[in-house]
Amino acid sequence: MTEQELTDKVVASFETARDDRFRELTRALVRHAHAFVRETRLTEDEWSAAIGFLTAAGHITTDTRQEFVLLSDVLGISMLTVAVNEAGPGSVAEAPQGPPSGRTTGLSQHSLAEATESTVLGPFFVQDSPEIELGGDIAGGASGEPSWITGTVTDTYGDPVAGARVEVWEADDDGMYDVQYDGGGLAGRAHLFTDAEGRYRFWGLTPTPYPIPDDGPVGRLLERAGRSPMRAPHLHFKVTAPGFHPLITHIFVAGDPYLDSDSVFGVKESLVRPFERHEAGTPTPDGRGLDGPWTSAGFDIVLRKE
Repeated sequence: MTEQELTDKVVASFETARDDRFRELTRALVRHAHAFVRETRLTEDEWSAAIGFLTAAGHITTDTRQEFVLLSDVLGISMLTVAVNEAGPGSVAEAPQGPPSGRTTGLSQHSLAEATESTVLGPFFVQDSPEIELGGDIAGGASGEPSWITGTVTDTYGDPVAGARVEVWEADDDGMYDVQYDGGGLAGRAHLFTDAEGRYRFWGLTPTPYPIPDDGPVGRLLERAGRSPMRAPHLHFKVTAPGFHPLITHIFVAGDPYLDSDSVFGVKESLVRPFERHEAGTPTPDGRGLDGPWTSAGFDIVLRKE
């Protein structure tokens, strides 16, 4: 049997699958995997090492650490999946004839706002984070410099999205997420809801750069490749509202040197925001008394319809 005959035979073995999408995915997977083996002339020892790598990734994965997500991230597959599923810049995913009847917005069909771009979810999202009120603090004991974050959530016509759920989470100033510590406490994460005008505001931490977990097989992969494990400083957002496409995104700190070398390729120019610095004693927007310096940033979010 020739190499191509073997590939054809394996591909044909999935022809009887009852689910069309399953059949399409498995047959494409076989074709591309076999093509990789033929192109690289993969040795049996190399394939054994690859299986060992994946086995090690499985062994280190827990409820709070997902090594396979890290692998997907550093290979750029996570961001590629985002790219093929995102409408993309310039797409508004709305009816082309203009706002539906009853809308009060002044935007025309030629001035629809672009939906906010997506980026990777990352391995540290947690369901059922604590709820805070507007203007509350997500830190929950996490260490770091306070940062005042404000913005609005609107649709592509500029109309506010009231009651949108805004999930936020981030690392502390040691580059660690709450779930990486022993004890199981939640910190540096929360969710809140937009007001009737689509506005949100909260206290978080000024994002700092940090390495992805590099003490496992993915870290060894990066080391062997001569790649840095560092992520550009960022704050995670997940925004959901009935009738709208869920948004998973970050904001990044303008001017940071890691913007051009983010280890998971998650940076998009439209998501980079200036974090304005304020000296100790500078009055805060909500009258909070702070002994040290703090920062502030704005992030207006545009959701697209399902």
